[in-house]
Amino acid sequence: MSDPVTAERLAQMVFGFAPPLIIEAGVRTGIFDTLERKPLGLAALADGIGASRRGTEALANALVGLGVLGRNADEHYALTPESAAFLVRSKPESFLGGLFAHASSQLIPSWLHIVEAVTTGRPPLAVNREAEGAKFFADFVESLLPMGWRSAQALADHIADHIAEDGSQPAKLLDIAAGSGVWTIPAAQRFPGARVVAVDWPEVLEVTRRVVERYGVADRYELRAGDIGAVDFGSGYSLAVLGQILHSEGEERSRALLRKVFDALAPGGTIAIAEFLVDPDRRGPPLGLIFAVNMLVNTESGSTWSAAEIGGWLSEAGFTEVRTMAAPAPSPLILATRPA
Repeated sequence: MSDPVTAERLAQMVFGFAPPLIIEAGVRTGIFDTLERKPLGLAALADGIGASRRGTEALANALVGLGVLGRNADEHYALTPESAAFLVRSKPESFLGGLFAHASSQLIPSWLHIVEAVTTGRPPLAVNREAEGAKFFADFVESLLPMGWRSAQALADHIADHIAEDGSQPAKLLDIAAGSGVWTIPAAQRFPGARVVAVDWPEVLEVTRRVVERYGVADRYELRAGDIGAVDFGSGYSLAVLGQILHSEGEERSRALLRKVFDALAPGGTIAIAEFLVDPDRRGPPLGLIFAVNMLVNTESGSTWSAAEIGGWLSEAGFTEVRTMAAPAPSPLILATRPA
């Protein structure tokens, strides 16, 4: 006899909006940064973040319940290994707190119009257009750096076989919709002769400039402003990276962009694509399917696709050796080669 159907799972979803907002409050009030120094009791923690005891207690206990804070036998609150690794500002390459800090102001507002977007097939405000999206991404892209950092390091390792680390074989890299520059900074650090062309909207490139200066590689970057569909990429690149951009472009613009990248690469050059991927039958994984809805409420034609679908577009554009590369991210990277 099968188990009876209950409402418990659905009832738990009613407050599904709460965890990211609770973590956002922890980031914004500085709870995680304050507890990085040492565990604290309630009174000391409230004083440390400059908040009321009542508010601090409710928030800290909720964070304990979510598993991102601990509370020991002495009733002192402490970081967990997870929050110590990912929610403390002093670790910029792994600090995911920046994403949570944007939840209430940038991520959630568009989702409040989901019924309208489903009904019309269009978002209330399309952030993939420069007029509406430039400020959105300029405010947001630096917070995305930790999501791509380790994968970008893995990509730099992967291309090392084709680039001399002493600079005798210079690497010419193309970073499309560069954002913070995360997808090419590790390679620019590793290869002294690297030269990177970073393409994005002018307002976003101001962020790129600030970040590459912080990492000491600004002299290796040319910042090229413009819409990625219209700007001249140039040619002769050994690597072109599209880091989490196809999903906002939609299928038609994505396929055109892949053809444009093919022309920009040198023979034997590699294209690397980072995306939130879905299974071919679109039954999972949940993150990829949820992100497709995120594209519905934020872009005119964006979505998520399977590795096979993107691989088909690459083959149509002329690429060969379409393959995936395991990376420390929700989805593997998709690589392909322009034939020599």
